[in-house]
Amino acid sequence: MSELAEAPPPKLRLSKPVQQFIAKKRQILIDGKWSDAASGKTFEVYDPSSGEVIAHCARGGKEDIDRAVKAARKAFESGPWSKMSPSQRGRIVAKIGDLILEHLEEFAELEALDNGKPISVARVADVPLAADLFHYMAGWATKLEGDTLNLSVPSTLAPNTAFHAYTRREPIGVVGQIIPWNFPLLMAAWKLGPVLATGCTVVLKPAEETPLSALRLGELMHEAGVPPGVVNIVTGFGEEAGAPLAAHPDVDKIAFTGSTEVGKLIVQAAAGNLKKVTLELGGKSPNLILDDADLDVAIPGAAMAIFFNHGQCCCAGSRLFVHEKVYDQVVAGVAEQARKIKLGPGLDPSTEMGPLVSTTQLERVTGFLESGRRQGAKPIVGGKRHGDKGYFVEPTVLVDVKTEMKVYQEEIFGPVVAAVPFKQLDERLLTQANDTIYGLAAGVWTRDVNKAHAIAAKLRAGTVWINCYNVFDASMPFGGYKQSGWGREMGHQVLNNYLETKAVCLAYPDQF
Repeated sequence: MSELAEAPPPKLRLSKPVQQFIAKKRQILIDGKWSDAASGKTFEVYDPSSGEVIAHCARGGKEDIDRAVKAARKAFESGPWSKMSPSQRGRIVAKIGDLILEHLEEFAELEALDNGKPISVARVADVPLAADLFHYMAGWATKLEGDTLNLSVPSTLAPNTAFHAYTRREPIGVVGQIIPWNFPLLMAAWKLGPVLATGCTVVLKPAEETPLSALRLGELMHEAGVPPGVVNIVTGFGEEAGAPLAAHPDVDKIAFTGSTEVGKLIVQAAAGNLKKVTLELGGKSPNLILDDADLDVAIPGAAMAIFFNHGQCCCAGSRLFVHEKVYDQVVAGVAEQARKIKLGPGLDPSTEMGPLVSTTQLERVTGFLESGRRQGAKPIVGGKRHGDKGYFVEPTVLVDVKTEMKVYQEEIFGPVVAAVPFKQLDERLLTQANDTIYGLAAGVWTRDVNKAHAIAAKLRAGTVWINCYNVFDASMPFGGYKQSGWGREMGHQVLNNYLETKAVCLAYPDQF
């Protein structure tokens, strides 16, 4: 079984800046000033590796959201942000990326402490990718160009008249953003980078489980030169802060990353003023290993597809379809990979998988494992909670899985994969792979590039990885089909989330 790392208490491993940061009561950021919540209430933030309280944050509510939206509106309508040139904005966005890299170790510690992810992963993935997102988006600030149009207006309708028509790309206005707890810093970057590049202003609501890195990022925003009111950060609970933000009548756009269930509530809340909505939601992604796959690559790749970030990835390869010729070998290989994973606190440098983020998530995942056992699924490795301290779950490989089982149908959001054999590559397999309400991601493992591209074209998913998995880049769009969401994050496509297109048409006498 996976071994739980014995480690000194996390507090002995924290750098002095992080110790000082979490020791203070963390406030909310509105109009460039840090303040308590209007109610004066706070909430506790927990270390998921121990269940101990590590910090206290302001418990923002409707009144705080109102103040934050007003500050964002003022900054958008009359503040210096709207008067800055795109080049000036771009330099500020780039500076944010620079500052993240300067504080890389600090952010890595915060992510490991607050979320539970291995600090070794946060150092090379979460933090650098967050910085890269800001650097990438900084370049787009000066490239939001419109078009000139050639109109074909019949001369009988407009005699002796010519037209000059063009389009403008303009910021949508005040944006509300709600981010999840699985990649706290990176999700903040995915949201804030394009908002700032396009010239919008924002109210950000971090997940209540993991607010610390977003608050530290808010401090760096001021250092980078972001004017007051452009970025406002209100911590709190979904029903108390997130819901009022989604429903606020002076918010022009809401962007949400999280569960499909909550995404549907966001849509309902946004209906009041028909604000624009983008959603990056859940997944139950198929991962297909063909009989000609390079198993030396496919087996560790399939393990990483599900066990990365403790399985707390919306795009996790949680349904593993394997050709029957190699099924036993692949399943045994993935199970062996699972057995080797070292569980422990995120701050332990030797940890390869940390805890789940909360007691709620622990209960959710162990509930799915119990459901799978009742319905006949068999764990060949893992299958239960690990230890009695913290929120650890063993990396699990389930076999004898039937399509009607909850573990096959529903998003578990934990380190649990359902392995299913198939006889041949045909339409039935692709139908089975697509037979889900989700369509976020998929994987294909084969040496035949023609098969790979043909399968990719048939899979109803926003991202298809071929002979790889969980590859992300600021230039590559990410988002889903079906109930996995609306719109795209990253790439130049994300800019459309925060821009309006205005058509301008000028009539003038045609003298020639």
